Amino acid sequence: MTAMIEIENLSKAFTLHNQGGVVIPVMAGAELRIVAGECVGLTGQSGSGKSTLMRMVYGNYLTAGGRLRVAGVDVAQASPRQIIALRRDTLGYVSQFLRVVPRVPTVDVVAEPLLRLGVPVADARARAEALLSRLNIPQRLWGLSPTTFSGGEQQRVNIARGFAHDFPVLLLDEPTASLDAVNREVVLGLIEEAKARGAAILGIFHDEGARARVCDRLVDVTGFTPGLAA
Repeated sequence: MTAMIEIENLSKAFTLHNQGGVVIPVMAGAELRIVAGECVGLTGQSGSGKSTLMRMVYGNYLTAGGRLRVAGVDVAQASPRQIIALRRDTLGYVSQFLRVVPRVPTVDVVAEPLLRLGVPVADARARAEALLSRLNIPQRLWGLSPTTFSGGEQQRVNIARGFAHDFPVLLLDEPTASLDAVNREVVLGLIEEAKARGAAILGIFHDEGARARVCDRLVDVTGFTPGLAA
């Protein structure tokens, strides 16, 4: 099957410029391959590098060495323009925190990934409204900025935005955290539908039940972490 995420001998280090340029290695020898329609869950103790690996895949962190390809794009060597195009067309990311421009209506926050692709406004908003309804965001809130919402409501808006476009590759950071049973079920359904259409998914799931339900396999990043690996 087609590999959508390919990681070979990946390494990462942080340089502490305010402490004399001390270099701290945080990852070495990471290996991972995810194919279309597969969901892989990252496991490991706090500080073992789960979020660091996700951020390297998304292009937020530069790699120190190794190979990292997403849908054929060499993320480790890609230009900012290539990263932007990858995120627009191919690579979605549902983080734990909603970051939006204040005063933008919720429906437009959710529709924004589709609008960037040139989808007509009416169609993009219709898709956004369907997701907001499915995730139980009251219609009276759709015209308001989500910056005024509760934490749980913001999380659901973030999830709706992440699933608005059918990204071929999805990164999920704790997508069911703090959700009630009803909305947790909705999110797990969205993940299952994404897998069924062929999305390759890399996620962090502390919810063991969710992990068991949607993940095809687990990868313990502790083995890639200097000082933690056995």
